[in-house]
Amino acid sequence: MKLAQVNIKNRRATFDFDIIDTYVAGIVLTGTEIKSIRLGKAGLTDSFCYENNGEIWIKNMYIGEYFYGSYNNHSSRRDRKLLLNKKEINELGKASKDNGFSIIPLKVFVNDRGLAKVQIALAKGKKAYDKRQSIKEREDKREIDRMFKH
Repeated sequence: MKLAQVNIKNRRATFDFDIIDTYVAGIVLTGTEIKSIRLGKAGLTDSFCYENNGEIWIKNMYIGEYFYGSYNNHSSRRDRKLLLNKKEINELGKASKDNGFSIIPLKVFVNDRGLAKVQIALAKGKKAYDKRQSIKEREDKREIDRMFKH
């Protein structure tokens, strides 16, 4: 039996941030959390990553409670540890200390081996005028596509 492809995206990320570099990290999960992710019951809205004692953690990531879970079901918004190698953790830790840089999750997916992964990015926050510029570019691109289709 082939499971549906799980690909949960953070749509606000590219609007609110300029992406500088991306990384793929594993997530430390409890038993019922992977089942909820496979069902697509997860969200990255308002979530972010931070470095603590040489480890990268994701905060405020939503993973819905598993419907068939018992008394040992997980809490939906707990902090979860991300699995990266030491070099990547050091790079992200140093860069996130700089003013204006953040570590944000872009998407959660399940790889070919059935493991849950999260794509995170080192990003710099956009100002309001940058966001207006992004909207204008997107609308211009849509208009050009519309003209060439007809």
